[in-house]
Amino acid sequence: MAPLPPQDPPGVDFAELRELALALPAVEEGVCYGTPAFRVKGRFLLRLREDGETLAVRIPMDERDALLQMDPDVYFLTDHYRAYPAILVRLARVRRGQLADLLELAWRAQAPKRLVAAFDALQA
Repeated sequence: MAPLPPQDPPGVDFAELRELALALPAVEEGVCYGTPAFRVKGRFLLRLREDGETLAVRIPMDERDALLQMDPDVYFLTDHYRAYPAILVRLARVRRGQLADLLELAWRAQAPKRLVAAFDALQA
């Protein structure tokens, strides 16, 4: 991921998270374990954890390891998530651009290939 501009301050609230998530094709809002969650075509993308300050985002394991090393103040794990392809994100410390990139990464990993191809065709 590219370095972020200095005008992108840390801290994202739920309204911003929701806006970023729903901007991706076929993402739907729902509930998972009693907290707000987002899915693409029925596949889990992310959920707000019970503390209201942390996200659990499903991403590929190889990407997860890189993010954990790159910015441990923003990204972390608990023992519960170690064997699961997910990363935890501190909303108070993540920058909007970082979160947008992370959500697109998660979306690309979970969305059907045809949907990703159609999205890429529109971006070209």
